[in-house]
Amino acid sequence: MTRDAGNRELWVERLGEMDYAQALDFQRLVAKARIAGALGEDLLLLVEHPPVVTLGRSSKDAHLLASPAMLAARGVALHEVERGGDVTFHGPGQLVGYPIVDLTRHRKDLHWYLRQVEEALIRALATFGIAADRNPGFTGVWTQGRKIASIGVHARDWVTWHGFALNVSTDLGYFDLMVPCGIQAVTMTSVERELGQSVDMRDVENAVSEAFGDVFSLAPGTLAFDDLDALLAPLRHD
Repeated sequence: MTRDAGNRELWVERLGEMDYAQALDFQRLVAKARIAGALGEDLLLLVEHPPVVTLGRSSKDAHLLASPAMLAARGVALHEVERGGDVTFHGPGQLVGYPIVDLTRHRKDLHWYLRQVEEALIRALATFGIAADRNPGFTGVWTQGRKIASIGVHARDWVTWHGFALNVSTDLGYFDLMVPCGIQAVTMTSVERELGQSVDMRDVENAVSEAFGDVFSLAPGTLAFDDLDALLAPLRHD
């Protein structure tokens, strides 16, 4: 897609490592601000989480193979959330992205939006020489039949939150605790497993940010956390 943003930007906020519950509260607040018009541009929040299993709206009990007690013993948190999709894992070495996108400025179609998120990740992976694609009937991104990125979103008033999880150097053993995304016999993979070498997370963040800008015809720009926090302050106690 040719970028013709008309000075429209994609504000990219790199949050580093953040507890899942804290990041969930933060993205909900950002989405609230976007809905209210307090934020004038779409945002992409990039983060890594300590080990956590999340259950989406379509989760089935049988797809979580470990009990809450077993998860706690391994230091893995557990959260039920409003995103679409089934059970998945987030943890160190995984780039999690929360696009806060106002679809009224793009296309009011969640299926279209999911395909755009997939496309952005496919383009980002191509910059590392990984040929990724879609798997008909499933949401997410795959390479050579192995799943490398999971996607689950939520929207209200056509503003999105939640998003994607791209395995970069993730310990894939954590996925043995579940039926990932409810897909039986799926093989999970990562950027480093596919390449056979380490990759700098910052390089992946840059590739993903650029790809999201291209796909949504926005110019990526960095927004300082303090500036974003100041914009959010009036909504914190509403």
